[in-house]
Amino acid sequence: QLNIDIPETKFNVKIYQKDKSLRAAKSAKDALKGVVSKKKISTLQKDTIHCPLLDSERSFVECFACESFIRRVTGEVHCSGIKATIFK
Repeated sequence: QLNIDIPETKFNVKIYQKDKSLRAAKSAKDALKGVVSKKKISTLQKDTIHCPLLDSERSFVECFACESFIRRVTGEVHCSGIKATIFK
């Protein structure tokens, strides 16, 4: 039996695509190096979310690298809402 503490989902955030993708912070992309391929990162950059913690539109890459990210499921992100990681 596994005893893994999965944080409770506080926010279900919809993922959408815009005509022009938002630029992801370099530090967020660097955080994902070695975890996700460059090709996958470029695909994920086309997705956008509205972060409930920062109350702003963000690239999904930044959301994926955030401390509050739990999982991505069928067009939405489950967010723990604990703390937003701000990338520059």
